[in-house]
Amino acid sequence: MALSDDFLMELRNRADIESTISSYVNLKRAGRISKGLCPFHGEKTASFTVYPDTQSYYCFGCGNGGDVITFIKNIENLDYIDAVRFLADRVGLQMPDENSYDNTMNKRRLRMLEANRDAARFFFKCLTTPDGAVGYTYFRNRGLTDDTIKRFGLGFAPDSFNALTNYMLGKGYTKDELVYANLARRSQKNPNNIYDNFRNRVMFPIIDVKGNVIAFGGRVMDDSKPKYLNTSDTLVYKKSMGVFALNLAKKSGKDNLILCEGYMDVIALHQAGFTNAVAGLGTALTSEQAQLLSRYASEILISYDADEAGQKAAARALSIFKKTSAKIKVLHLSGGKDPDEIIKNYGVEKMKAIITGAANEVEFALLREHNKYDVASDDGKRQYLQAAIKVLSTVGAIELEIYASRIADELSVSKDVIVSEAKRQAKRNQSTAQKREFTEIQKKDDILDKLNPQRRMFYRAAKAEEMLIALVMANPEFLTGIDEKLSADDYITDFNRRIFKSVTDRLREGKSAEISFLYGELTEDEISAVAKIQTISHTLKNTYAECEDCINVILGEKNKKVIHNGDDISDEDFLKFFKE
Repeated sequence: MALSDDFLMELRNRADIESTISSYVNLKRAGRISKGLCPFHGEKTASFTVYPDTQSYYCFGCGNGGDVITFIKNIENLDYIDAVRFLADRVGLQMPDENSYDNTMNKRRLRMLEANRDAARFFFKCLTTPDGAVGYTYFRNRGLTDDTIKRFGLGFAPDSFNALTNYMLGKGYTKDELVYANLARRSQKNPNNIYDNFRNRVMFPIIDVKGNVIAFGGRVMDDSKPKYLNTSDTLVYKKSMGVFALNLAKKSGKDNLILCEGYMDVIALHQAGFTNAVAGLGTALTSEQAQLLSRYASEILISYDADEAGQKAAARALSIFKKTSAKIKVLHLSGGKDPDEIIKNYGVEKMKAIITGAANEVEFALLREHNKYDVASDDGKRQYLQAAIKVLSTVGAIELEIYASRIADELSVSKDVIVSEAKRQAKRNQSTAQKREFTEIQKKDDILDKLNPQRRMFYRAAKAEEMLIALVMANPEFLTGIDEKLSADDYITDFNRRIFKSVTDRLREGKSAEISFLYGELTEDEISAVAKIQTISHTLKNTYAECEDCINVILGEKNKKVIHNGDDISDEDFLKFFKE
């Protein structure tokens, strides 16, 4: 997969990492670096760091790191070449001759998107045929207009084993292509025979934010099982990352999103004018979906069904969204079990009132606890108070005063007692959290320790090796002096030796040794490790004297081969070793 250094350098220069990442992550400048909440794992404190001078990033929370290509590869779920192409298209750079690298995966991906698009057209067209009349009637009986059906590209899969497959084969698609896209399945008795995956179902195309049809959801029109049949994960679709109607909701002009349980709730809300409605794909919200939604809105309104299952799902979603930057509220659905039913029964104004009266996280939690107990009885009142105090132990002083006053008035109890007990519980919470955090730190598998198992045995040497790699990557002109005193063979740990050799070999050939140019030699985890090593240069003065200090430590440790236990020693603390 050969891409020239000249092309990669031009791409790197045009696709500035800070401006590229800022379109996905809200970055804030902090001196020479930028920081934000990591889009690859849930967090409340920013540990995702961008280094403009080295055109790299690293998350100190989850260990994800690399260059702008790595970031696009991970955030857009692309392979390496597709990430390069994505960036090239974004900055108006012509890709090299496609014969110069393996383009098989990208061609397969594009072909799958073409197949999904043609299948969506087939399903949509079927609604206007006699075979699709039952599907069209179903949508109309659910209150959908022709405009809504067209806007969402809704369709119908005929009650046939080969209606779609015959159509697609006639358009030139192969059997393998249809199976890979999960539009068809192979017969167990005769694998050469394929049949339609979706049959006798109304169809909901799932479209990504770029407008590509990436998957389908098919719903039965009666009570048969399974109620919904969805596309399995493919090259272009990952259920855990997909969101229905985000391609439309992002154009709503609103800074919040209404998160629903199902397709029909979303469609009903859009038809009623609430064009910021979306839905997760599958039975439960995932952290990936929560991170995606928080990039498109600062506030999420959870609108799950009013039944017990829906409320449990809402509580679980709240816990997931806690790890994002989004503000969360929960709709208290009344007059129907879901938005679709409420709009049908009471109209748009009722739904507007429900949205306006959305409960925040604390109000939702208190309401859930209140509904569990009979507060008219002394025992029910006591149980509710105990549960409410646990909820209030997580809020700030002002909120505590407000909610404690409300509960005290409702139950005719002392507000001071509620406040006092909530503060006592908060202290217990803090102690438990600190113990949990310490345990997690102890268990944390640092990426450098993971890839370099010798690191903890020869910690002092390994730290010096990493510092020297960081110094020479940031200051290639230091290599001449380094070569006079040390070679890769002097490195004690195997992983660092290999990285040092890769970097210095390129520099000796007059080539760049930045992360973008190391992809052919390193795995994705190793790229993240190099990004972590690069961060060291930001704690140093970047002088040749520091190189000499590192060399002296490496050679000294090589002669002694002393085993050190270096748990949690910072780079700053390590610099003190040089003075020993």
